[in-house]
Amino acid sequence: MSTDFTIHQLGHPLLRQKAELVESIEDPAFQQQLDALLAFVIDKGGMGIAAPQVGISQRFFILSSHPNDRYPYAPDVPPFAVINPEILAHSDTTSKDWEGCLSLPGIRGLVPRYNWIDMSYQTRDGNTVKTRYHDFMARVFQHELDHINGYVFIDRVESTLELMMEQEWQHQIASQRSQQT
Repeated sequence: MSTDFTIHQLGHPLLRQKAELVESIEDPAFQQQLDALLAFVIDKGGMGIAAPQVGISQRFFILSSHPNDRYPYAPDVPPFAVINPEILAHSDTTSKDWEGCLSLPGIRGLVPRYNWIDMSYQTRDGNTVKTRYHDFMARVFQHELDHINGYVFIDRVESTLELMMEQEWQHQIASQRSQQT
């Protein structure tokens, strides 16, 4: 199992395939891969990364959250592994917010996502967690879950008018913030 990661970009066929279940969570090679991917997310400053993005067609991702320039309202949640996840229930309502992705550098999209989700997943210790996420954490979870199901965020955008280049998005966000002060 690889621990030397390269982020696959849009167009790579693995990003469009449904990933396989993780069968042997306790396997030392899998655990080593989790450690490496956790370190990789921290190094890249991402909110998460799914295994297919780095060439691994398995159903796991790293979820993380921390306030930054792009997401100043994000909660501070240290990175953790989400293995074999599934959504059990979700809100009837959705909200749109801007998303980006390490596999689609330079592009932002206004993506509708469920406001809350109930999910089940396994931890790196093989324990099953059932919990509910709201708002930002629900959005990040859905974004990463899409990756292991063969989707990217631009598949969810309702109009090409809701896509923007990162540089323009940063400019507009900065303008909005200066108008608020």
